[in-house]
Amino acid sequence: MTDPDRIWNEAADRLKAEIGDGPFSSYIAPSAVRVDAQGNLILVTPTAYARDWVRQNALRRMNELWLGLDGLSRRLDVRCRAECGSILPSSAREVPRLNSISIAAAPAAPVAPAFAPSADSARAVRAAGLQDRLTFETFVEGHGNAFALAIAKQVASWADGHFNPVFFCGPYGYGKTHLLNAIAWEAQRLRPDAKVIYLTAERFLSTFVRAMQDRATAAFKESLRSADMLLIDDVQFVGGKASTQEELLNTLTSLIEDGKRIVLSADRAPVALTDIEPRLRSHLAAGLTCPVEAADRTLKVSVAQSRLRALAKLGVVSGEARPEVLEHMVDRTPGSMRELEGAVNTLAAVAGARMATLTVEEVQTLLGTQMRGGPERRITVDEIQKTVAEHFNLKQADLLSERRTRAIARPRQIAMYLCKQHTTRSYPDIGRRFGGRDHTTVLHGVRKIEEMLSQDEQIARDVEALTRKLRG
Repeated sequence: MTDPDRIWNEAADRLKAEIGDGPFSSYIAPSAVRVDAQGNLILVTPTAYARDWVRQNALRRMNELWLGLDGLSRRLDVRCRAECGSILPSSAREVPRLNSISIAAAPAAPVAPAFAPSADSARAVRAAGLQDRLTFETFVEGHGNAFALAIAKQVASWADGHFNPVFFCGPYGYGKTHLLNAIAWEAQRLRPDAKVIYLTAERFLSTFVRAMQDRATAAFKESLRSADMLLIDDVQFVGGKASTQEELLNTLTSLIEDGKRIVLSADRAPVALTDIEPRLRSHLAAGLTCPVEAADRTLKVSVAQSRLRALAKLGVVSGEARPEVLEHMVDRTPGSMRELEGAVNTLAAVAGARMATLTVEEVQTLLGTQMRGGPERRITVDEIQKTVAEHFNLKQADLLSERRTRAIARPRQIAMYLCKQHTTRSYPDIGRRFGGRDHTTVLHGVRKIEEMLSQDEQIARDVEALTRKLRG
């Protein structure tokens, strides 16, 4: 093992203990340290998204750990695999494959892509990039995802009379990737002889481009089209890429004609994927579109409990947290499930054996500025109206007016939704404070936003941003 390899392994172990298993498994574990042509140390991540996450959340701490272990004053930079056309391994050996896609400068001989799991064992599925912990056993069911979970289990069971394709859609961070992983694991367990392929859309794109460069497109096509079940995550990322969309369309058509199973996910419903050309969009919408809705408070508390129990099994914490502590964390982490799990990981790392005795006040002290909201405070209807108006470049009077143009009606509905979420006001009371509207108008507005949160990415982002502003 080379010196950089040894240092990286030790630094990575320490970093994992600090940031928790979830973020580490998602962003750090698939990465590796390499040496560029100038001798600089580069952490190569599998995706640009992972690179940006590492750069924002972990690179500074990585360098602190590295400098403490290295002694040669070398620093790490971070790049994604697509940027690393000529980076060598730290030991100058042949470049190992990361997620089955080589980053070596010289093209490899045309071979079948290595991402496809063979049909001999569950180990083959793991090689496809699945995460061990994302199974049905670890998925927490709630009101917003119960239907999606039922459909996922039906797909994984290889049941007859299935919809094809099944398309899961909803805001980021609420379980779509978890469901696709769980389907792949269970489908392979029930039919060990089946060929189950799980891919992210980015990996589909990268591998297809590599196959064209290596003149191995025939092997690429055969590898996918011989699948018994194909799962593609975050399919919205093929938007705007004509040749990739054409290949995906041909693959889906071939598999559907052969009666093979297809499962897809995206942050929006197929009809809302405007960057994807109409023929492919039509195929995506031809089966069953299954929304994965944003989690309510009860589900988030259950997810926090589940994560703590998993950490307890690993010996990270002892005992269960008090209900009021979990509720406080949920209220102070209004983003996605991933953000909530990150907050739980942080608290677990800080508290350890003290978890069962922690009070809300101690949590605030231990986490400090890492918690978004700080002390509990009262949010008023007037404050919500002003915040929403400012966010959408409107006047507060516009939200109270009789004007029904889309540019005003949608922000008004968002404001009503936020009033119901963050105040104790009744529907009639909220209606009176929005220009004397009837309570049924408020009810319609609230339900409309609840529905759109799982279908419209922009609405979800707006609501999340406004929630952050209101909670300070």
